[in-house]
Amino acid sequence: MLRESVPMAALTDFFGRAFAAVAAEAEAQNVQLAGPPFALYRGAPTRTVDVEAGFPIAGNLAGAGNVVTSNLPEADAFEALHTGPYETLNRTYAALQEQIKVAGRTPLDTMWEYYLNGPSTEVDPLKWQTRIVWPVA
Repeated sequence: MLRESVPMAALTDFFGRAFAAVAAEAEAQNVQLAGPPFALYRGAPTRTVDVEAGFPIAGNLAGAGNVVTSNLPEADAFEALHTGPYETLNRTYAALQEQIKVAGRTPLDTMWEYYLNGPSTEVDPLKWQTRIVWPVA
């Protein structure tokens, strides 16, 4: 995966670079991608966000350049499936945060999103699907 501190307005460009770099490095090392692209966010987004982006892989990938390997944190988590454009993800996050609160749990400051489909595979933004995973204490 590729990790950077990215201005919110530049996330789309970052994802394009990150997904391309990780996929190219996996191909160069004959490592198979094992799932949809994802992004792991560290801390609450403000004007910038600490984000890692890449793919699950089957096998071992040696880091090269800015591409490194990492494991997703192990923790209990709440999940939600968001259907629609990325600009409305905040609604799904708000609903998920309410579920976490009602359950008496505390959301951690790390969360991730799996991009099940999106602009590269589906032209209609109303059909885009993002799986949100929010670990809790």
